[in-house]
Amino acid sequence: MPKTKTKFDYDKYLRKNTLPHIWCPGCGDGIILKSLLRAIDGLQYKKDDIVITSGIGCASRLPGYVDFNTIHTTHGRALTFAIGMKMYKPRLKVITISGDGDALAIGGNHFIHAARRNIDITLIVFNNYTYGMTGGQASPTQPYGSYATTTPYGSVEPPFDTCELAKAAGATWVARSTSYHAVQLEKLIADAMTHKGFSVLDVITNCHISYGRRNKMKSPVEMVKYQKEKAVPNRSAQNMTAEELTGRFKTGLIYEKKDSLEFAEENYKKLALLKQ
Repeated sequence: MPKTKTKFDYDKYLRKNTLPHIWCPGCGDGIILKSLLRAIDGLQYKKDDIVITSGIGCASRLPGYVDFNTIHTTHGRALTFAIGMKMYKPRLKVITISGDGDALAIGGNHFIHAARRNIDITLIVFNNYTYGMTGGQASPTQPYGSYATTTPYGSVEPPFDTCELAKAAGATWVARSTSYHAVQLEKLIADAMTHKGFSVLDVITNCHISYGRRNKMKSPVEMVKYQKEKAVPNRSAQNMTAEELTGRFKTGLIYEKKDSLEFAEENYKKLALLKQ
């Protein structure tokens, strides 16, 4: 007799009194939320062992919807609160949710220093190339030549590559996925959470309202199609020229370094010496 696939029970992780959510219909953030819950469930973490912090923006509303220890902080400062949590109780699994503007512009300084310290926190960047909640201004990841309310004639700035920035700053686990690649996304979230050290997962997601409609992708379907067509598995990218990779982005595990010193653990070792 064939096995019947059990329907995943999302309800046990949601705060129903905070729903419905504020995300626009077709927004990719919901797919990331579901992948996160499935990853946590698969790892069998207890709810009380999870802490989720966020800053300000569409993505940063996620902690309000989930039944873990959560805190919605100020713009760009989600990692600072996360570091405080991790330092006070290192046993906790700390996850930070941040948009591309929140993480790489307003919170850019905190991003590079969290990476430099290699503190055991997982940062998930919801990268939709725009400040979606506040009117569609250009963010640091907006592709060159694309349009926003602040770049009506096309961006003339080279964008940040979240993964390359994280790697260069010292993060010891770096990966990218999209809201189209939901199965891969769930696995990468689980891998990030089990990595010891600062793990950064860049997720290309769609904002068809603030970004897509200004860039000939006005529907969720068009934006998801963009993610599918532009994504290149990191292994395949190794055999491609720079010209072939122009306008595309690598997905999958980008970088991993094991057995590096971890910030919270090293601090507690020092404290133990002082008490002797």
